Amino acid sequence: MADEELGTEFSPIENKAMTALEDVIDPELGIDMVNLGLIYDINVDDDGACVVTMTLTTMGCPLGNLLNDQITQAIVSVDGVTACDINLVWEPAWDMDRMSRFAKVALGIHG
Repeated sequence: MADEELGTEFSPIENKAMTALEDVIDPELGIDMVNLGLIYDINVDDDGACVVTMTLTTMGCPLGNLLNDQITQAIVSVDGVTACDINLVWEPAWDMDRMSRFAKVALGIHG
């Protein structure tokens, strides 16, 4: 098995998983998880098991069953993905610089 490095390009199935996560909307901000910059990494192994490494806007923000279920549902809807595990991390800490231009405009943040 090849060494996996952070920053390597996504495989086609990992790109599809990232696209699927654009349908998961943060209920408080009304913007999807990808444009908010909350998704740090996606890894799908040869068996179709997917690990989503992500964070939340604040430590006090509950992931909650709803968001967890929506993320899992979006990921397993991708052809070839059989399971989803969420790896919730706090490092590096999320900040507004991680948001896409789309998210900043939608939230009225200029910068």
